[in-house]
Amino acid sequence: MRVAIAGAGAVGRSIAMELIDGRHQVMLIEREVDQFEPQIVDQADWVLGDACEVSILEESGIEQCDVVIAATGDDKVNLVVSLLAKTEFAVPRVVARVNNPANEWLFNDAWGVDVAVSTPRMLAAMVEEAVSVGDLVRLMTFRQSQTNLVELTLPQETPLAGKAVSDLALPRDAALVTILRGDRVIVPTPEDPLEPGDELLFVATSDVEPEIRAALGY
Repeated sequence: MRVAIAGAGAVGRSIAMELIDGRHQVMLIEREVDQFEPQIVDQADWVLGDACEVSILEESGIEQCDVVIAATGDDKVNLVVSLLAKTEFAVPRVVARVNNPANEWLFNDAWGVDVAVSTPRMLAAMVEEAVSVGDLVRLMTFRQSQTNLVELTLPQETPLAGKAVSDLALPRDAALVTILRGDRVIVPTPEDPLEPGDELLFVATSDVEPEIRAALGY
């Protein structure tokens, strides 16, 4: 997969190194000369220029990328980069960083954003996930499909202990995608039994979240 990252600050470089470790091709676009440091992430392609300019994006070959990540520290820049990537260059997947939570409502498909990543929201979700047992916690929203990644940790006294995944009467627009059990990541099959302490990860639309709670007995 080829990924372009707008913004080569600490966040952009960290994302680039993670993706390179995952054997992806990465291109970093940076407009500030003092942050243009190819030697730090030497396995990435580097472009010096403003990612808000169509000419720079065209010269970089961004239309060949599978994903664009707008990772600058400026929400206005991230929105413009997202819109250009999606509308001018038809990039299949656009991920944008939200710096100010007050701007989160703007990061939607109207601005070309498929996935908006808000650090404050994700931190709050992680805190909820760490302390909430027996309650549904929304971890992430996928803007393009208007679905959410939600999590529920089964308590020690759960009535679902020993029951099979197929016994869960989940609503139509919900899917159990992963069970986290200790240090194991389980891709569930209908026969897999549930255990106390299991972290269940679902992809679901917002309107069926109450039905998921009901299916799990909460």
